[in-house]
Amino acid sequence: MLVPIRYNLRYLVVRWKSTCLTAATFGMVVATFVITMSLAEGINRALTKTGHPLNVVILRSGAQSEAQSEILKQQYEIVRNAPGIARDARGEPLAPPEVITLVNKPRLDGKTSNILIRGVDPQVYTMRPALKIVEGRALMPGMREVIVARAVSQRFQGFGLGDQPRLGRGTFTVVGLFEAEGTAYESEVWGDVREVMQEFDRANYSSVVARAIDRDAIGRIREYMDSDPRLKLKAKDEVEYYAEQTKTARPVQAFASFLAMTMAIGACFAGMNTMYANVANRVREIGTLRILGFTPTAVLASFLLESVCLALIGGALGCVMALPINGLATGTTNFDSFSEVLFYFTITPSLMMKGMLFAAIMGLAGGFPPAWSASKQPVLAALRQV
Repeated sequence: MLVPIRYNLRYLVVRWKSTCLTAATFGMVVATFVITMSLAEGINRALTKTGHPLNVVILRSGAQSEAQSEILKQQYEIVRNAPGIARDARGEPLAPPEVITLVNKPRLDGKTSNILIRGVDPQVYTMRPALKIVEGRALMPGMREVIVARAVSQRFQGFGLGDQPRLGRGTFTVVGLFEAEGTAYESEVWGDVREVMQEFDRANYSSVVARAIDRDAIGRIREYMDSDPRLKLKAKDEVEYYAEQTKTARPVQAFASFLAMTMAIGACFAGMNTMYANVANRVREIGTLRILGFTPTAVLASFLLESVCLALIGGALGCVMALPINGLATGTTNFDSFSEVLFYFTITPSLMMKGMLFAAIMGLAGGFPPAWSASKQPVLAALRQV
């Protein structure tokens, strides 16, 4: 026979001061856990949402990212006519070249960081449909103009609409701000590919993004790149290419786990102290429960359940405390491109469930020793206090 749960809930209400203090301790730990893990979630979302399912990124063989790749113009002329590549309304292959470079610029807080500059072809708007101009206009080919991700314009100095940042040897005019549905492109500045190459003394392209006719054509493009000895290039599915870069989030996840576990130890001790005090103050109640016929196992389960309830109250409080930070923008270094990747704190229902589960585990770990102590209380000693 189990002890009625309302007995434990009523005790938490009666001792509301200690309940609030202990729940607040659990809440702080869960809030820290959820906020830190939301960083990793934001990075993963920014990178895994990037890419079109029919796009293929073509890089130099051996290169891990666009920043490490180089494609000669002679190679590009062969690549754009590879079998399996779709064509636009004018019959031109949908395989625009791109060039990647970095500039170090001051942020609004005065610190500096690298911004990724992407030289693009006019076909880029077909290749990356997620991009939307939200202010200003699109850049004109052959002009010293750039369009800037809105998040970049809000984070760096001199990248607002109408500003003229110095890029390479000259200045470019910001003619438009864009958004890209939270993808990795929202960390970039785009200019005309030929203008960017000229300003940064780049003779070759960094990559080619090709649109496959269908999913089967992606395999044919890969085989073509692997088999032609003139190319020495490789083709990657664009979605997979960006998904591989989620390793950028691993240090954040490791830090979140370490920080949460360190704080959890302290929270477990706080919960343990509270439950030990509860046991010490309830010796007579424990004796009464044993006289009424409740077994030691039932007493153990009762006190353990009370500890978990206490931790879950704290867990719910921690999730609520973390919510205001959801959607705030921040950034970190992408270790593949060495540029700053911007992303948003992302608190999902799944992450909140993990926070509640984490709280329950803390409640179990912190509550078991005092619950075990309660279940082992000698009945005769308890009866003397009744």
